[in-house]
Formats: sequence, structure tokens, C-alpha cells
Amino acid sequence: MKAWILLSAFNIFVGGVAHAAPFVDMDYVHAVKSGGDTTIMIKGESIRAFRNPATNLTEEEIARHLTGDALFERNFSDDASRFDHGLGPVFNNTSCNACHSKDGRGALPVILPGQEWVQLRQNESIFLRISIEDGIQRPKTAQNRWGAPVAVPGFSDQLFHLGSMGVRKDLPGAGQAQVWMKYDKSTFTYPDGSVVQLRKPVFKITAAYDEYFDSVTGETKSRLYEKDVKTSPRMGTPMIGLGLLEAIKESDILALAARDLSAEGVKGSVNWVFDIEKAMANDPYPVSMGRFGLKNNTPSVLHQSLGALRGDIGVTNYAFPMESIFGTALFESFVQDPTVPAPLEASDQVANDLVFYSQTLAVPSRRNVTEAEVIRGAQIFHQVSCTSCHQPSFVTGPHKIAAFSNQKIYPYTDMLLHDMGDGLADGRQDFDANGRQWKTRPLWGMGHTHTINPRAGFLHDGRARTVEEAILWHGGEGEYSKNKFVNLPKADRSALIQFIRSL
Repeated sequence: MKAWILLSAFNIFVGGVAHAAPFVDMDYVHAVKSGGDTTIMIKGESIRAFRNPATNLTEEEIARHLTGDALFERNFSDDASRFDHGLGPVFNNTSCNACHSKDGRGALPVILPGQEWVQLRQNESIFLRISIEDGIQRPKTAQNRWGAPVAVPGFSDQLFHLGSMGVRKDLPGAGQAQVWMKYDKSTFTYPDGSVVQLRKPVFKITAAYDEYFDSVTGETKSRLYEKDVKTSPRMGTPMIGLGLLEAIKESDILALAARDLSAEGVKGSVNWVFDIEKAMANDPYPVSMGRFGLKNNTPSVLHQSLGALRGDIGVTNYAFPMESIFGTALFESFVQDPTVPAPLEASDQVANDLVFYSQTLAVPSRRNVTEAEVIRGAQIFHQVSCTSCHQPSFVTGPHKIAAFSNQKIYPYTDMLLHDMGDGLADGRQDFDANGRQWKTRPLWGMGHTHTINPRAGFLHDGRARTVEEAILWHGGEGEYSKNKFVNLPKADRSALIQFIRSL
């Protein structure tokens, strides 16, 4: 007997059997202002769709936003005589904008015909996280930053593939190691015979700074090459709406985590993470709900932004005053006296203006909302249970930037972690997030992605070139919805994607 599907806001009927679906406010179908009163209205395609301040900021706040914009685009230098000094000594990029192109998604490196591997260099939008995964369960303590990833001895929890001149006398311009990438390719075939080519970036590490040849084993060795070291790529993500996500009430997120979606195999969870702002305030238990990062491993825009400023670019600041590789042999061989504290490389004003900019980028309005196919796709989006994780809407709570308080927003995320299956797993623990869990990414602004950056990729490592490919990579808790999508008629799959492109 052929399965039949009837949509309502309350139940999904598949093959004559009722499955309780979480209640979803279906006003998202026709909503235009995804960011509430902060929304920037954009009718057509625009390369600047993500580069606007929230529209309800005061004149003083807009001026501060523009100051932060200039800092976001600044290319930092490792020349101590320059005003933009602070880069390095090891880093992954020279500016914020280099990873977040025009405040949007990054792209994977281009592999030319005839090449198998390509080396990560400057202006790439991707880097590798690294950590020790030895199977030992460690209690959360102040010494391990309340459950942070275990840093690789002699390195850190991030691999820096670039370095200032003099850091690697054996390999000028290199950082801790060189990183190379290639693609593993595969084919997905729908039940109706349609075929999609998929790709997955694969990475290898060479020329680690501590590399040596073991004449006994005949192997080239490094602490970085040991079996207990796990790596995980991170692609630059869109900057829009971060202040609004910060303003979502914790109680609303916890309520979503408490839902019973066992019939769909879905169980979202919170990542409780180290909070640098609480630590600076001498809170004895500096732990908060994670909201940002691909595994929800930072609790605030300040923590995320200033951590990236120090981590990705190497610019120390009041929240992160020590270089990422402080205490390692590479650092001690580079600086004249590693025991002498260096001055902060970003002033408090520079740091805070960057944070403010990151909080106040506007979400663009939806487009084509009244088109029949878009409306139909919005309904199918709920029919196949995408809304179980991509929660359409929230009403924000209070925020220190008044513009973000009490706003009805449509980010399409539940702000929770979900097991996404083996295909996306990285095998790394990150606070409470295990190696199969990832944050539900917000979908607002999706339709502008390839106008802003034609080569932009989706998912944590940029592997998916299209929305369709991203859906096909869903596994684990996303398998239920993916299978529903896969078994839709091609016209219905197209309508659902049209809806996502309207966001």
C-alpha cells in the first residue's frame, strides 16, 4: 500500500500511522522579517546582504558598528613598527574577513586539474582543531577549563599552519605544521534514480615543527602524528544575527532540549562550557550554556570573537592575554625571554568594538515569500520534520543592546547539539559535545550565500556545495528527516529547497 502523508501543525501521518510532531508556530511560512525589527529589507540578490548594521540601532551604535567593521576587515601585521601590529607568532589568517568573507561563509581551497592535494595557505577559510582523545574520562575542573578539549602537548587545541618570519627557521612562513587537503568523492542515488555527486575534504599534516626521524623504527615522528591526536576542520560561518541568538532566553532553549522526540530519533542537548566573562568576574564556577561555534563551545559573542582574535590571528586581548602557543618549545625558541609578559596587542577599545560589530550585523529579509512553490516548500519543511531541529522562531529576552530585546525572530535553529551520524563525526570531545554532535546551524540568510561567495560551502568543513548536498549528509538524529526528504517526489524536494533559498 502506498504511503500517504497529511500535514498539520500537530501531527504527521505516515502510512496511516499518527506520529506526534512538536507544535510549531506556522507563521514562519509567511514571515518576512527574519530578524524582527533588526531586519534589513533586501528585495533582490545583493553581495552586501550580510554587511549591514541592525536597522534599529541608535546613531551612536551605528557609528560604533562602522568602527568595528573597519577592524573586522583589518589585515593585522607582525611588524612591530606598524599600527596594525599583533599578528602571530602563529596564526591561521590575517583578518576576520578572510575567514568570514563579506561576513558570510568561507570556501574550501581550489584543487587544480592534475592535483591530488592542495596546501592550506593564507586567506583560506578553514583550519584544524586538534586534541588528545585517549578514552580517559576527566572530571570538569578549573585546571582543564571545566571540560575543554585536551590540548596536544607542545601544540594547543588548534593547529596553526602559518607563522611569522623567524618562527620556523627551517620552513619560513610555516606555523606549527603544514596542512594539506584533498577530496574523497562519492555518489548518492535517489529512489527515483536522480544522482548527486558528493565530496568530503580529507586532511593530512606534514612538517610538524617537532618532527624527527626515528632510526630504530624508520618512521618520521611528531607528537602531532600520534594515534591519540584527533583533528577536525572548521569552516568560517556567517556573522549575521549573533546578538539576537545571544538574546534567546536560556529557558526557551532548555524547553526544546526537554521535548520528547523519540519517535523521530531526535534528542537535542545543551553544551555547558567554560565562560571567560564569568572567569574574569571571579565566578567560582565559570560555566554557561554554549551558544556559538560549530559545537556550541562558547557561551557569548565576546568569548567567541575575542577567542578567535587571539586564536585564529594571534592578537592577544584582555579576555585572552596569552599567546595560543605560550609555554611550547616553538614559542620559547622564538621570543627573546618567554618569562617576560608581553603587552596586549589589541586595546580594550579595539576588542570591544570588534565584539559590538559581531553582535550587530543585521539579518536580511526573506524574499519570494508569496510564491506558491515557496509556500508549499515551507509546509513540506515541517512535513518532513526539519522543524524538529531547525526551530523556526523565538521571542528574544533582554539584552544589553536594547535593539535585540523582545524581538520575534526566525533563525531556524534550536540552539542545541545533535548526533549527526558517522558521516559527519569528528571523534573529538568538546566540553559536553561528543564526537558525533554538532549545533543545529541557523538557516536565516541561506538564499544569499552564493551571491556573497559563489564558492561557499555548508556544514562544519564546507563539504556541501548546495543545500541539497547538506541535507544528504544528515545522519544520526537527522536520518529520519533525510529519509523523508529522499523519498519525496523530485518536485517536492525542489519546493523545499526553494523555501530554504527564500530565507
